[in-house]
Amino acid sequence: MNVLLNDFDTPPFAAITNENYKPAIKEAIALANKEIKAIVNNTQAPTFENTTVALDFSGEKLNKITSIFFNLNSAETNEEMQKIAQEVSPWLSEFRNDITLNAPLFKRIKTVYDSRKDLELTKEQQMLLEKQYKGFSRNGANLNEVDKNKLREIDAQLSKLSLQFGENVLAETNAFEMHLTAEKDLAGLPESAKEAAKQLAQEKNKKGYIFTLDYPSYIPFMTYADNRELRKKLAIANGKKGFKNNAHNNEKIVLEIVNLRHKRANLLGYKSHAAFILEERMAETPETVFNFSNELLEKAKPAALKEFKNLTDFANKLDGIQELQKWDGAYYSEKLKKEIFDLDQEVLKPYFQLENVIAGVFTIANKLFDLEFEETTTIQKYHEDVKTYHVTDTNGNFISVFYADFHPRKGKRNGAWMTSYKPQQIKNGINERPQVSIVCNFTKPVLSNDGVTPTKPSLLTFNEVTTLFHEFGHALHGMLANTTYNSLSGTSVSWDFVELPSQIFENWCYEKEALEIFAKHYETGEVIPMEYVEKIKASASFHEGMQTLRQLSFGLLDMQWHSKDPSNITSLKDFETAAFTDTKLYPDVAENAMSTAFSHIFQGGYSAGYYSYKWAEVLDADAFEYFLETGIFNKETATKFKEHILSKGGTEKPMELYKRFRGAAPKPDALLRRAGLI
Repeated sequence: MNVLLNDFDTPPFAAITNENYKPAIKEAIALANKEIKAIVNNTQAPTFENTTVALDFSGEKLNKITSIFFNLNSAETNEEMQKIAQEVSPWLSEFRNDITLNAPLFKRIKTVYDSRKDLELTKEQQMLLEKQYKGFSRNGANLNEVDKNKLREIDAQLSKLSLQFGENVLAETNAFEMHLTAEKDLAGLPESAKEAAKQLAQEKNKKGYIFTLDYPSYIPFMTYADNRELRKKLAIANGKKGFKNNAHNNEKIVLEIVNLRHKRANLLGYKSHAAFILEERMAETPETVFNFSNELLEKAKPAALKEFKNLTDFANKLDGIQELQKWDGAYYSEKLKKEIFDLDQEVLKPYFQLENVIAGVFTIANKLFDLEFEETTTIQKYHEDVKTYHVTDTNGNFISVFYADFHPRKGKRNGAWMTSYKPQQIKNGINERPQVSIVCNFTKPVLSNDGVTPTKPSLLTFNEVTTLFHEFGHALHGMLANTTYNSLSGTSVSWDFVELPSQIFENWCYEKEALEIFAKHYETGEVIPMEYVEKIKASASFHEGMQTLRQLSFGLLDMQWHSKDPSNITSLKDFETAAFTDTKLYPDVAENAMSTAFSHIFQGGYSAGYYSYKWAEVLDADAFEYFLETGIFNKETATKFKEHILSKGGTEKPMELYKRFRGAAPKPDALLRRAGLI
């Protein structure tokens, strides 16, 4: 019997083999199709229960199996899994299209939808019905047969192209290594970065040091290495991902993706992919996003230009550099930051031992939301690095299973993300609790020669601390979900709202009261000195103008790709250069491109949505001001946040939920104040 087809609660990772996936997915699709057939063939008149609810609860086994497969394809992949992903993705696209283009099923849904005013539905039920109806109409249910087939074809192509894009980026990341043997080439690097590079070389049976494009290796080198030529070499290698004349080139794939997305939107009656996407977001239209971005750009650009000039003057004074290049930014910024605030990231790291930060995150979640985390060995994991927890409330009620996977390895993509293996829902009167996971890429503990005993624990940079809090904020959104229907549960909210719980949670990293809980020296146990805390706070808005410009440049590039007809674009590089005109600070690097490795928009779900990071910052700054007014551990404020934001998922329009928590709509002033831009 295929283990994936058995009934299980948490995934039986130890028993799953690659051979299980294809037959299990095939079988689960057949089972889901049977469930759909039962809804369509029901001889009773369509009702909210026998149609809307039945559809929401269908396909459960398939969702469970594909969650496991695609989560592992990001966190613990291999060539065989990538091949399987290429095969099964079109099956899943076809299955989803079979549902959304199923005329008799849509007819039943439309019948319920058209009679919604007479049904006395709760707000959550109304939202489910509306979301379901739009899920069909926005995916071609109202199209004729010829156009429905065109849509199927486009979706199958898009799903393959996006997978190929991601595989190319991963292959390019894995293919590059900078092998150094001369000590002088390591000048400026902190001991931890050298140790990690040495360990990497040993793992590959090489002498000396290896640096890669994985963030824990790349970022320290770009920030601290004195050797400008080597920084240039690494930066150019990073910027060439998917932009080289080889088998992993993504230029053609990007152009194919944007053209197919545009055709798809036109087919469905929308002017552009952005118009299609934004209809279901808080922003609602491309115009709103451009206006929002340009308003912030207007406020941030003068500050950014001033900061850039200061940084150039500083580099000139220090090393006689006339023109700053992209590979100089992080290096001189760190030096200038150190001079202004006398704050060295390396001095902070001993206070951020990974285990202490995890314990701190748990304590803060307990103080705010009454959660308790108990590490357990009874839950199977997909890799020995993964930690597993039982989450309960202070009354002992079970809340969630929580997985945490912290270190980089081959077969795990870069970056950090939150995902889930099972959503929360209430079915047959039982509140089924979620299984939530966060995946990060933090520096591993340094091991002694025996390869087992840690000589130094995993020490985080302050940026990594905020990353952990960020992903944990997403995890709380998943864990504290308390809705009836799984499709409205947890993080199933509009993209420009989903970053609020994650971004607001980062704010606790800057507060004395919170830092005292977990920022303790790994050797002495001494709490982080308050002068460091003050400096962390003061430096939080350092180069905020430049940072804002950088974020806006990514968001505007995304909108340029997706808000107009891309069929005349022949050169990805030229298009990108034009898109960056208003936000450009550094000289262009001819052999680099951003889009060919812009995984957020060409592999993740952020197309026409990258602006949402900044949008969510407006929400988070405004919301956190409320905590600052009442106290960062104020129970009443935390409970309001839990009740109106974290537990409600997508059961109501996000602006309504936000206003219920805050008492008013968000204003950008709090963000501009926090960033020191007003």
